[in-house]
Amino acid sequence: MKKLIVVLMMISGFAFSQEKPKQVLTAFIKVEGNCEQCKKRIENSVDIKGVKTSEWNEKTHILKVIYRADKVTEQQIKEAIVKAGHDVEGSKATTTDYDKLPDCCKYRDKKCEVKK
Repeated sequence: MKKLIVVLMMISGFAFSQEKPKQVLTAFIKVEGNCEQCKKRIENSVDIKGVKTSEWNEKTHILKVIYRADKVTEQQIKEAIVKAGHDVEGSKATTTDYDKLPDCCKYRDKKCEVKK
């Protein structure tokens, strides 16, 4: 009987240890924006389950996102950015979402001007 229990414990332990590996991916997404305020909004828009880190470069307009593929897809990340009012490669924000942006962030209208 003790041998049976030991064998069952070993089998159940093996079954539970067979977790799927967590696939961590990095995406580089072109995101339109103008300024530091855009940077904060873009990075905050992808603060969703599965995203580990994000960083948008104001000069290159590239958002680097590190995320878990078992929790979120790159498409879901892009949809979150577009919903925040920013265009991404292959997808534009709706006029309604874009119009919610502050005037200095209206990248389509080139309204962002550096005040000296």
